[in-house]
Amino acid sequence: MRVSLIIPALNEAECLSRLLEEVPTNLVSQTIVVDNASTDGTAEVARLGGAQVIHEPRRGYGYACAAGVAAARGDMLVFMDGDGSFVPGELPDLLLPLLEGKADLVLGSRKLNNPIQETMPLAQRYGNQLFVWLLYKRFNLRLTDLGPYRAISRNLILELDMHEHTYGWPLEMIIKTTRRRKRIVEVPVSYRSRFGGQSKVGASLRGSLLAGYRFFLVMLRHAF
Repeated sequence: MRVSLIIPALNEAECLSRLLEEVPTNLVSQTIVVDNASTDGTAEVARLGGAQVIHEPRRGYGYACAAGVAAARGDMLVFMDGDGSFVPGELPDLLLPLLEGKADLVLGSRKLNNPIQETMPLAQRYGNQLFVWLLYKRFNLRLTDLGPYRAISRNLILELDMHEHTYGWPLEMIIKTTRRRKRIVEVPVSYRSRFGGQSKVGASLRGSLLAGYRFFLVMLRHAF
């Protein structure tokens, strides 16, 4: 199986060099960094780190992920943040349920094996759990986290026909996968402090509220 690692990145020049050094090249055949209109040299750092750089000038997490999907050549696609908070070395654990035919979408849960209180801001943490609860009430889907570190087959991601352009993209993926009665499996992953810079969501109350608003729109569009 060929694996494409997709890393959406907006002003992550401080983090990418160290993060790309950790990518298991024996497992990942294509590492894509989607430069989402950065202003800090993110693209150059990614290129020097050996990644394929895709430019997506329209700012938005969903736009960046979609651009990565369009450029991916792998049978399995893995999405990971570019801030260093997730560990590339745990990628085999994320892929295993797909390779064994036990899952169609694998989510890396930050809560299954370690507390995230110290690394995730309060508003972001409670917002995350609110939407976990809403998914349970609407679909009887038992999740612990909506983490962005996830793996999915290329065939399924194309079948889902994703449309969200902002922070709601990961939630849309979960809802559409559930509606198609596909299997979602969580595996425990580590969660550490970002390597540098500031979070676009958790660094401010405004960012957290905006992300929550986008999530509510996705729930209204796709879950009800």
